[in-house]
Amino acid sequence: MKDFPWLAQYPAHVPAEIDPDRYPSIPGLLDHVAQKNPNSPLFTNMNVSLTAKQTQDLSKDLAAYLQSLPNMKRGDRVAIMMPNLLQNIISIFAVLRAGFVVVNVNPLYTARELEHQLKDSGAKAIIIIENFAKTLERVIDHTPIEHVITTQVGDLFPTIKRVLVNTVVKHVKKMVPAFNLPKAVAFRDALSRGHAKGFSPVELNTNDIAFLQYTGGTTGVSKGAMLTHRNILANVEQTGVWISGKFKEAQEVAMCALPLYHIFALTSSLSFMNWTSNIVLITNPRDLKGLVKEIKHWDFSVMTGVNTLFNALLHNEEFKNFHFTNLKLTVAGGAQIQKSVAEAWAEATDCTILEAYGLTETSPGVCGILADAPWDGSVGYPLPSTDVTIRGEGFVDLGRCDDMSRVEEFTGEICVKGPQVMLGYWNRPEETAGVFRDGWLRTGDVGHMTAEGKITITDRKKDMILVSGFNVYPNEVESVVASHPKVLECGVVGVPHGKSGETVKAVIVKKDPSLTAEEITAYCRSQMTGYKIPRQIVFVESLPKTAVGKILRRELKDVQ
Repeated sequence: MKDFPWLAQYPAHVPAEIDPDRYPSIPGLLDHVAQKNPNSPLFTNMNVSLTAKQTQDLSKDLAAYLQSLPNMKRGDRVAIMMPNLLQNIISIFAVLRAGFVVVNVNPLYTARELEHQLKDSGAKAIIIIENFAKTLERVIDHTPIEHVITTQVGDLFPTIKRVLVNTVVKHVKKMVPAFNLPKAVAFRDALSRGHAKGFSPVELNTNDIAFLQYTGGTTGVSKGAMLTHRNILANVEQTGVWISGKFKEAQEVAMCALPLYHIFALTSSLSFMNWTSNIVLITNPRDLKGLVKEIKHWDFSVMTGVNTLFNALLHNEEFKNFHFTNLKLTVAGGAQIQKSVAEAWAEATDCTILEAYGLTETSPGVCGILADAPWDGSVGYPLPSTDVTIRGEGFVDLGRCDDMSRVEEFTGEICVKGPQVMLGYWNRPEETAGVFRDGWLRTGDVGHMTAEGKITITDRKKDMILVSGFNVYPNEVESVVASHPKVLECGVVGVPHGKSGETVKAVIVKKDPSLTAEEITAYCRSQMTGYKIPRQIVFVESLPKTAVGKILRRELKDVQ
């Protein structure tokens, strides 16, 4: 790599380059950990732990079952739809080990959203928690799904706890709506059948696609970023060396409150696994009381999160009064950390937040703040083996700013090269071509870089809304709202919100004067995940538009 100016800022233990081919595949990483520390706890959920060897063995059993399914061939897609459970991580490794591709699905998706992702990915199989099987039932006949494996919350718990937890979830709390999927196979049965058959090793290539990680786009069409084994493993190495100054092998406890279907949680968990950390999977982070209980129990050493999660914890009295003794690292992503949150976190925990920047298309890490550096509004320096440039009109390299009074002259689109950059978008060659130029990934994010290589983001993708770290694209929300029979037209924008960073605002022109905000909310709830639903709804006589009829979204923010 060239002699980039930011290399001088790296800590002594961080190399300029990483080896993205250190492991032959993502399952190969697990096999390495299991061989080195077989009896160390690797994943824990609800106080039940799986050792590295148990994780390896269970993933082989499930992989063997997947291999036995008719009409499944190498490279086929398998959807995984569940919250953070032990079954989730076993499913991920099993799918990859069998030579298939993981399609991570948000379990809170509506039937419409689920149908789109299954059809677009061409997934032939799905592993789904029973709590959301009713959603699958509604759409399965319109998708390519041929095989269904269902699981219950406690399926990998010891017998007594498993029966108790599954009974409470299904019959006491009534969290499992009745569903009818006649050909579904229970997760535990799949493990048993696979164990009996035995796993046949598959020779994986690091350039094989590992994940179709779905993300929105500036057009609002949800599409799958093709992330290879090498992409993910490169980012595991890149982030791993970034944190290696403080980590000790087989001694750390990592709190994973973010969902594994999110690329940030997925890759960071693999990075912590590389150190044989005990990764505590939080099934329901919205249960703040339960999360704080886990935090106090484990006295963890590392945690990943987003601004809204950290802010919520800081407003919890039990959390604020807890004395941290082992916390070494707090990593934030998804949305920019607010200064007040960063400062309050450092005061409460005696640990600064390491803010990172990335995107789904980069597996996700691009750059990060150096460990122990105070909040300064930047997202730090490019990770090892990563090149970043700032591009202006005509894709001109604007260079680095050595005089902050002239920072606007050096502000442009952030572009990235590195082994973590995706292959492209699944079955979308035109959109893939649109985000690559001369080998650079055009992120669509706007920012500038100092002479030393420190990057600051000044704007996100043009119209994207960030709700608690999740991307919401106005076109999708507008399409749903506009499909309501009483709506003439609408425009959607993001507006500031104290808890979630931003929230969705819909400005609507009525077709029927009787239309109410409550009707819009109820309609959207039936069509979209909760964080996409407009929290502000304003009715107007007409929308501001350009001369050619395009809605001026920037003016919608001020409409009352």
